Amino acid sequence: MRILENQVHLVGFLAAAPTIIQLSDGNKLARFAIATKAYSKGENGRVETAKQWHRIVAKGRFASIMEEFAEKGARIAVEGKLCSRFFRSKDGQNRYSTEIEVDDVVFLGNVDHAQSA
Repeated sequence: MRILENQVHLVGFLAAAPTIIQLSDGNKLARFAIATKAYSKGENGRVETAKQWHRIVAKGRFASIMEEFAEKGARIAVEGKLCSRFFRSKDGQNRYSTEIEVDDVVFLGNVDHAQSA
């Protein structure tokens, strides 16, 4: 059985084209965000939608794939793991960030195709 600890599976839409960073070791890093929708039934019985934003980091070949194929609005599926990190901002403040580190990504189409389905 595959270990299920710290696995994330999301399907959403790219908020913007990824930011690509060339690392000193020759590898690439892609940072991007995807939006997902959460549905719930409100007090009035109507379905309500809330949008959630998720920070994603892709390394190596996944960064190269994102650089070549990713466009704003593309519908993608991401599999990965949650990673948290602490860092000091430019203004000297301690910051905390949680991101999803990509283990796999699948392009499912763009906004136009998804809305026409």
